[in-house]
Amino acid sequence: MHGDRRLARASERYETAVFGGDTTATESAHRDLDSLEADLALARGRLLHADFLNDRAEDPAEPAAFERAAALYRRLGDGRGEGEALFWLGCFHQVVRDDGATAVPLLRRAYALAQAAGDELTMSYAVRHLGFADLEAGDRDAGRAKLEESARLRRELGFAPGLAAALLALARLAYEDGRDDEGAALLAEARDTAARSRAHGVLAWIDAARIRA
Repeated sequence: MHGDRRLARASERYETAVFGGDTTATESAHRDLDSLEADLALARGRLLHADFLNDRAEDPAEPAAFERAAALYRRLGDGRGEGEALFWLGCFHQVVRDDGATAVPLLRRAYALAQAAGDELTMSYAVRHLGFADLEAGDRDAGRAKLEESARLRRELGFAPGLAAALLALARLAYEDGRDDEGAALLAEARDTAARSRAHGVLAWIDAARIRA
């Protein structure tokens, strides 16, 4: 349901309650507005995260937005939405604050909720960042397996820009482990995938990695 329709429904429910005397009319309107607020908070938080990736300046409104979204989705019984919001909250703690101890439980919960909801896109994000956490902790086998799962999910979904990023992560790992031929093949596939999907930001990451390789 579009946001403006949810607002229109709330206005209609107000009139039904006040002028029509139906005291139960506001119940569904409150749920509509909670849903709209959750969607807006999640969208706002994601934009603030994009701003951080550009300027590397933390905005305290980012975690607050994700926390609000997660709380509202939880109240609505929307496990899919809650899983997505918790992923982004975990991502904030991992990427912005370098706080793996806070991030990992959030990422695990996000993965579990996404899996229960059949949300393979959020699963691909959560398992990717759990893989980074494993690598940070020194568990390269578990980290690689999780990055491979993320790539597989994104390939199955046809999420080409995300797949390119996943292949890049696997290529970096291959080079670090001395598997140069595998790393070169993964980088080549990553670049082709990014180019075909016009993911210019990912292309820049890949080209930088090729220069270093």
